[in-house]
Amino acid sequence: MTVDSTIPAASPKEQSRRPSAWQLLMNNTLAAVGLYTIGAVVLLAVLAPVLPIADPNATALANRLQPIGTAGHWLGTDHLGRDILARLLWGTQVSLMVGISASVIAAFFGSLIGLVSGYAGGRTDNLMMRGIDMLMAFPYILLALAIVAVLGPGLMNALYAIAVVNIPFFARNIRGITIGLAHREFVDAARLSGKGHISIILSEILPNVLPVIVITMSTTVGWMILETAGLSFLGLGAQPPQADLGSMLGEARSLMFNAPMVSVVPGLMVFVIVMSINLLGDGVRDALDPRLRAGALSRPRSVTRIERKTLPPAAPVQGPALNVVALETSFEGSDGLVPAVNKVSFSLHAGECLGLIGESGSGKSVTALSLLGLVASPPGVITGGRVEIGGEDVLSKSESEIASYRGGRVSYVFQDPLTTLHPLFTIGDQVDEAIRAHQPLGRAEARAKTIALFKAVLLPEPEQRANAYPHELSGGQRQRVGIAMALANDPDVIIADEPTTALDVTVQAEILRLLDNLRKERGLALLFITHDFGVVAQICDKVAVMRHGQIVEAGETEAVLHDPQHDYTKRLIACVPRPGQGRAFLKDIRQLMASEAGAER
Repeated sequence: MTVDSTIPAASPKEQSRRPSAWQLLMNNTLAAVGLYTIGAVVLLAVLAPVLPIADPNATALANRLQPIGTAGHWLGTDHLGRDILARLLWGTQVSLMVGISASVIAAFFGSLIGLVSGYAGGRTDNLMMRGIDMLMAFPYILLALAIVAVLGPGLMNALYAIAVVNIPFFARNIRGITIGLAHREFVDAARLSGKGHISIILSEILPNVLPVIVITMSTTVGWMILETAGLSFLGLGAQPPQADLGSMLGEARSLMFNAPMVSVVPGLMVFVIVMSINLLGDGVRDALDPRLRAGALSRPRSVTRIERKTLPPAAPVQGPALNVVALETSFEGSDGLVPAVNKVSFSLHAGECLGLIGESGSGKSVTALSLLGLVASPPGVITGGRVEIGGEDVLSKSESEIASYRGGRVSYVFQDPLTTLHPLFTIGDQVDEAIRAHQPLGRAEARAKTIALFKAVLLPEPEQRANAYPHELSGGQRQRVGIAMALANDPDVIIADEPTTALDVTVQAEILRLLDNLRKERGLALLFITHDFGVVAQICDKVAVMRHGQIVEAGETEAVLHDPQHDYTKRLIACVPRPGQGRAFLKDIRQLMASEAGAER
């Protein structure tokens, strides 16, 4: 194993800075294109009164239908001889104002209804949603036509109609998200702190739904411009001689064959506006979401990026089930790649248990996920090293070949099975699926093997439990199902990522005993990830201590426990309380922390 006992702590200057919202937006190429495009369109529309262009309403029948490039009329003239460029800029100004205003009105009232309805629930929710359902029962364009018919033709009436018909769209979206947030732990904590309902909605709920409101607005602005154009096209929006993009299209519909550019020009402007607003809205949504602030706005792909710049030779280890050599994994940040796993090496033979231990953030889970290319990309990138299973370098294979190892020769047991088991399928169906993904078995044969696995992991009443859903089981029973799924295809290696952390002490001991017995009975190689040296002492043959993405100490478990060499290892061991230690436990911890602080200074 690679050991480095002189790893310095990262200085504040070396730590990657969190990018600002503007940097995130600019890192998104499509969003930047949308921003610059809509910015240029808005600037031209705003400057229309001062630009050296003709009067948009001045007619000159002698100059009707002039082609593009005509002197004094760069985009030609329409059927009344009016300058198309002037009408385009003035019409764009009107369409943008109507679209944005209608979107703001719909977003405000729709989001308000959705927030109150989703948070209040009960009768309030019922009354509000039935009113929204009544509006949604009508096709929105017919409802808009009906509203304009009652109020009368005109741009302002078209604005009101478009805003009203889009309120249900916002209300439904925001209500659905609010319902999911209203009873989350952080909202309950706010209630316990004495906050009132309005304060909770504004400070706890609204920030979480704001990105959805922004992206919904960006989408509906485009729709509303199109809807306004449609009403104007029908003569119910802007009235002559006022121009907007819809009325320009309506007036040009009879000229599609003999003068197509009269309608193509405003049509292209509508397309440019709608596309640029949608692209910008996607970027703004991501920039406002703190969960996506990793320096790259792209969402994780299904395949981990593997760009190994260095490929070390295989270590001369005889027949290991798992051999990791100088593994490197980094994350993309605003300042480039930041190492998360740095030249980690270890080997694991059949029947052995290696404990990978360290504090949260030390790189344990990233190491485990890197072994079979399960790191989210972006931001994760495997930049170096080898992962050998049965003597074959897994990372050099294609994605389909790597996928064949997952759940086959190598299986995972995760920390919280409630989040990894599918909530809508029975546990029996899920284990059946894991078996049939790698073995050509029929349904009956797969179910028989599933029952046998449930018996092997000591799940009570396995035949009946196979038809249960994950939420119907206790935490310990769900973890037994996770272990059964890991054993489904007789793997050579099992990676257990803190599988007992979410369990109480009694159930934790049972799961540890089960894993240890299965490992010995089946000759499995077990990589056990934990932060508890007490667990390591109980089941692990070897231990590797991780800190800052590197292994700082490794060896036989008994030797490391009785004679730790690295200060960090000593502190981890000291954090395991011993019976009868009393207040001396806290005193020892303080002394160790003080000595570490002095060493770092």
